[in-house]
Amino acid sequence: MHLPIALSIVLILAGLWTVIVWPPFLRRTMKDPRARDEAGRPTRFLTVHMMLVTISMIFGIATAVIGIRTLF
Repeated sequence: MHLPIALSIVLILAGLWTVIVWPPFLRRTMKDPRARDEAGRPTRFLTVHMMLVTISMIFGIATAVIGIRTLF
């Protein structure tokens, strides 16, 4: 697949942005008092946010890889 260089760079930057932004969000979410119940078990709040971060990271990495692959 071949895209204009500008579009490839946009894809790479979007992927990098995702990989940079989501991990700190997850760390803050895990420290949130709503993340665990009284027994220390994960709550739905944590589970939903873990899934959100996981899916976003997968899409971000895939986006960056596609951007890189379209450069060559």
